[in-house]
Amino acid sequence: MKSAVILVVDDDPKIRNLLRRTFEGEGSTVHEAGNKAEVLGALSKHGFDLVTLDLDLGEDDGLDVATAVRKISSVPIIMVTAKDDVIDRVVGLEIGADDYITKPFHLREVLARVKSVLRRTGVAHQSAGLAPASPCVEFDGMKAIPAEMLLYDRNCVRVDMTSGEFKLLNVFLERPKRVLSREQLMDLIGGYSYTPMDRTIDNQIARLRKKIERNATSPRLISTIRGVGYSFTCDVRECKDEPPSNRAERAAARSD
Repeated sequence: MKSAVILVVDDDPKIRNLLRRTFEGEGSTVHEAGNKAEVLGALSKHGFDLVTLDLDLGEDDGLDVATAVRKISSVPIIMVTAKDDVIDRVVGLEIGADDYITKPFHLREVLARVKSVLRRTGVAHQSAGLAPASPCVEFDGMKAIPAEMLLYDRNCVRVDMTSGEFKLLNVFLERPKRVLSREQLMDLIGGYSYTPMDRTIDNQIARLRKKIERNATSPRLISTIRGVGYSFTCDVRECKDEPPSNRAERAAARSD
């Protein structure tokens, strides 16, 4: 966790100060924000490794803030929610949050979750310079660059995806033709503990199918294994070439 740059978002100065001292005690650099405008302003000026986001921001809706962040950044987000706000937690994870903490929280749990998210996402979120060239994989005519969370369709057009959707896709790309239970999928994407009545994974699968299946109403890539979970049935192999549009983006970045 040392040298991590963290943005603490909470409308309560006392909570922000508590988390600041906790994270700085672990060697991190901490910035603070109390509302949506301050969050977007901080993101435009600094590169962050992680954001802790309280969903109760007074006048601002934390879920709206999370959505706004996801439109401009794939920075990992840990939501902070009230104990009974189950719906907010589910919606937040579907938007693309990486984990959640419930209030009242213990600082040991906060540190453990922050360190866990930083370990999972440290390779994909480098705050300085261009990331190294990433391996490209292809499946059913589509191409993905996992370290950059990029997906291109069968016409080499970039697909708009949330970080949560891409994390789920990447789980399948790393484990093709394996049957994965809903509990395993929830654990692998870094979500909360799965319960039998939980439909979060099923909802995420439905959204992912719309973006990668040739016919989402008759899916062939992500197969439902009744009573168990799901399986990615397609072959996954390294790309011979990067998508042309991504090569153009890299060239443009080098010239700027």
